This record gives sequence, structure tokens and C-alpha cells, in this order.
Amino acid sequence: RNSRSMALIGNGALSEFQAIAFMTQLRISELRVFDVDRRATDKLLGNLAPYVQQGAVRIVRAASIREAVRGADIVTTVTDDPSHRTILTDDLVEPGMHLNAVGGDRPGKTELQPSILLRSKVFVEHAPHARLAGELQQMPQDFVAHEVWTVLARQQPGRENAQQVTLFDAVGGALADASALRY
Repeated sequence: RNSRSMALIGNGALSEFQAIAFMTQLRISELRVFDVDRRATDKLLGNLAPYVQQGAVRIVRAASIREAVRGADIVTTVTDDPSHRTILTDDLVEPGMHLNAVGGDRPGKTELQPSILLRSKVFVEHAPHARLAGELQQMPQDFVAHEVWTVLARQQPGRENAQQVTLFDAVGGALADASALRY
């Protein structure tokens, strides 16, 4: 799937780096941003202004999560609430979307409705860490998640068809993140 648009839910400090990585590595041309804290979005828009001025990206300030997500190729959640929250609900996920769940990065903190994981092909940096601190902590121990290195090493396929929902449950393994971006 040739991704061109990304919804960015949660516009704090980490969101800027997510935006830049996806704009430069995957040529995202439209970013739809939403945060309950308008000041966080203001700061993000200011920091990304040079990319807008260069014509590298169009940024849309969405009025809701639903508005940001509708029709996006990629949805990245990177919120800062330290508890189990449902930031993204199953009804917002469209066939063929790729989801990056970045904000569920410690025990007790999640962002996605569990039914999203049930309908997605889930990838993780390191399964034991994701079960402790990522979205996988909501799932039973026998829930299947694929370590991303197995795809990079061509030991198994990533997305298997254009309608499949894929999910990267990122819990912040810096070395794994850097390696995946470099690859």
C-alpha cells in the first residue's frame, strides 16, 4: 500500500519525531493531527512549519479523533495519559489501515480497544516486552504477535493483502526502532 496520509493522535513531544520519520521515510504528504490539548497541537504545528513551507506536507488540524482518522492510510496513537484508555475504537479502523500504537509504553497504559488487536496482524519489537508494557498487555498470553525482525529477515510476510489491518505495537525499544527506521 502506497501510504500518503497519516492521522497523528496525541501531539506531544514524541509526535513531532513520529511525523518527521513518516514524512521523510514514507513520503507522507498529509498529516491530520488531533490532541485534547490545543496547546500541544499549536506547538507541533509550529515545529513542523518548515516542512509545510517547503511543501513537503499539508497539515490538517482535526476537530476530533474520528475526523483525523477517517480515510487515513496510517494512524499513529502517541498519547500521554498514563492509564488504560480507549483512544482508538474498532469502528474507526478501516480495511487496509496500518496502525502504530506508540503511547502504550508502560504497564497499565494502553490506547486501543482490544477488538482492534483481534482483527489486526500485530507486530512488535520484542513480544515479552510488549506483553508487559504495550497493547498486548490487554490480550491473553496465547495471542499471536509477530516480532518485526522476522518480516525484515523475510522469514514471514508482513501485510498479506490490501484489506488487511496491520498494527505495530511499539513500546520503545530504541535499538529496534532505529534499526527498523534504518532498514
